Amino acid sequence: MLSTDQTTPAITTPAHKEKLSYLALGDSYTIGEAVAPQESFPFQLQDLLSAKNLDVSSPRIIATTGWTTDELQSAIKQADIQKKYDFVTLLIGVNNQYRGYPIERYKEEFSALLQNAIVFASGRKDRVFVVSIPDWGSTPFGKGSGKDINTIAKEIDAFNAVNQTIALAAGVSYTDITPASRNAATDLGLVAKDGLHPSGKMYASWADELSPKVLKALD
Repeated sequence: MLSTDQTTPAITTPAHKEKLSYLALGDSYTIGEAVAPQESFPFQLQDLLSAKNLDVSSPRIIATTGWTTDELQSAIKQADIQKKYDFVTLLIGVNNQYRGYPIERYKEEFSALLQNAIVFASGRKDRVFVVSIPDWGSTPFGKGSGKDINTIAKEIDAFNAVNQTIALAAGVSYTDITPASRNAATDLGLVAKDGLHPSGKMYASWADELSPKVLKALD
């Protein structure tokens, strides 16, 4: 019942605002293999968004070093994700290329994973962010692997052509970090101590590219 006492101001209790939720799907490039968790791109992205006054929870990460698209899909099924997330990132495919898996198989499985990501984002395609596969052939490990680095680069480009086409056709944001990843050939500061995975410095550049896109989508 409303008060008739005009001298007593109404007191409004602000609604509780939940933290924004973030799901990161991928492989070693998502967990930040060989660097501290806080240096991985999902956590650095969280920090950048927090600096812009967005209250983002620590990312939920479903990723493991060495995973291919089918292994990520299996893990997602096992996790039985019921929760919906405010935004989702997806970076997967390097191990498909590394193992020599057919690109047609990648096309089919990546498409399914992207549809999963859209569902996890409550059907909000504008809140799903695909990241391209970096070129591991530019790293010291790649150069010493005995494989032709030009062949690696061409295969990585072919896989990225697939995931970019699928992402854009679905109306999903695409961030191409591959050209910059090739700077590791001349800048060892971009490579972690294992000589293969990105350093926190490289992950920071990925987060820098993603943050304005995420900010715009969440605005």
